[in-house]
Amino acid sequence: MNYAFFAYDSFDGFRTGFGSGGSTNIKGLDYRFDISRSSLNGFIDDVNIKTLDISTQLNYRVNDSFKVWGALEYKRDNGSAYWGTPLVAANAPGIVPTNGIVSGLHKSFNLGGDPFAVTIDRRTLTTNYNVLDNINRAEELWLRGGYEWMIAPNLVLRSQSYFYDANREWKNAENYAFDNNNDPKNPNPNFGKVMRDRFYVAHDQRQFGNMTDLTWNTNINGMDNRAVFAVGASRLEFGRPGMAKFPDLDPVSLTNPDRGFFGPLVTRLQTADIDNVYATFENRLKITPTFALIGGIRIEEIDLDRDSREITGESRPNFPFSKTWRPATGRIGYTWEVLPGLTWYSQVATAADVAANNIFLLDATQPLNLTRARTIETGLKQLSFDKRAEWSLSLFEIERKNVYAAAGGRQLNIAGKQISKGVEVAAAVRPLPGWSVFANLAYVEAHYEDYVFTGGSFSGNTPPNVPRLLVNAGTSYRLPTSLPVEVGATVRHVSDRFTSDANDVKMLAYTVADAYAFVDLDRTLLPATWNVDRTRITFRVRNLTDTKYAVWADPFYPDQILLGAPRSFEVSAAFKF
Repeated sequence: MNYAFFAYDSFDGFRTGFGSGGSTNIKGLDYRFDISRSSLNGFIDDVNIKTLDISTQLNYRVNDSFKVWGALEYKRDNGSAYWGTPLVAANAPGIVPTNGIVSGLHKSFNLGGDPFAVTIDRRTLTTNYNVLDNINRAEELWLRGGYEWMIAPNLVLRSQSYFYDANREWKNAENYAFDNNNDPKNPNPNFGKVMRDRFYVAHDQRQFGNMTDLTWNTNINGMDNRAVFAVGASRLEFGRPGMAKFPDLDPVSLTNPDRGFFGPLVTRLQTADIDNVYATFENRLKITPTFALIGGIRIEEIDLDRDSREITGESRPNFPFSKTWRPATGRIGYTWEVLPGLTWYSQVATAADVAANNIFLLDATQPLNLTRARTIETGLKQLSFDKRAEWSLSLFEIERKNVYAAAGGRQLNIAGKQISKGVEVAAAVRPLPGWSVFANLAYVEAHYEDYVFTGGSFSGNTPPNVPRLLVNAGTSYRLPTSLPVEVGATVRHVSDRFTSDANDVKMLAYTVADAYAFVDLDRTLLPATWNVDRTRITFRVRNLTDTKYAVWADPFYPDQILLGAPRSFEVSAAFKF
């Protein structure tokens, strides 16, 4: 079976792709190949990203009990980026406020001064403050291969080896702070302007390893039992050239910035090598046909070697250094089919991880501990007898200790705990033939505890970008017409979120709606010269009401937010042949 697609949107962007899969003329050999290409433009001035994705996999069944396989994935992207829109003082001269996006009293992280009531200037909704020669690119290669061996009807051995290689580079002005500081006795020449930074970082990442597991299905005193034993080992080699010298902030106009160029760049190298070996055991025992106990344990060793060097190449003070952790984590729970189609489940699980994304921002003298997590969850799931309705309910509590939190300016604070409690509800129903309705809701109460740092405390505050309420709902209807036409719409509501751990600025709640319509054309409705089994033509409208909202905030850059995309249109065609 083959497929192809093409899509074009109102930002003059396009997506296209081709895929093929099936059996070959060689007995036992199956294949899958996919390739996609895109050139997508943003709603912000001069923003574009070009992507190329290629993946392929071969499966060869040597005999009924042994299969080998190999896979390759390659990804490349390159573009011009948008890093944010500055928060401005609502009462500053000439500002044209935009209501409904942000609120709060903000003291600039970069510039200090007095707190000011924030807004987004309506004239900057599409303004790009990045330098003209910005670089945002990545290239990734992932190779995998392995085998599956059915040693006996109830005993299966699987093994997978992998190699991952990635090179990434970012060279931008990423931090934009509105200068609201002015003294009539000593006028500030940058008053009302946007102060920009410069930031460069690159990644040279390689990871390789193996995962092997043995699944054993057996019977213990009349009870079905499934046990999985697994071992694995990996090595991560991470090189991170970064800026050694940061220039002073430079001023540009709020509404018509002279974007200029990056300027001189001096780098130094940081490295981190992480070796990981682990062994796990998972077991599911069906005490009765409707009640099962589930448990597991993971024992591992994590070794970190880290170095940070001066411009001249020698190691900086307190580098290099090494650290080793040996965490043991696990989970235990149950599933119980209370009634046919109605399942009740619960589990308690623990986890431990290295703050890998933030390792390079930690000084050698800052504590480097594993972030440990404990999750408690219970819930119900039900599927109706006629399979036309289903629903689920989940209650959870997540506690994370030793949390590395962004403090702004590419620095880190360490929070003692982050606790999240919440409920998730989801339901879907087909009330009539051709008509489907779905909805899901998540309510979360998240806060920090024991979050004290030099100069203050964020204990009790909410982590950034976490909404208390998130709701999705949608419906679709296939019209009873001669042509198979379907129409549908979805709506998404996100409540207020904070931009940083300081909780001084809120990104206000928003609701956006999308709509679509498509028609399916089979071979009988297509020209005889088309060797196509089915064609689907789709028209989409995103952000139907053209809502203006803040979609996200980078807590490392607390003087700005990222805007959500305005209304856009897309038409696409997909073919199966």
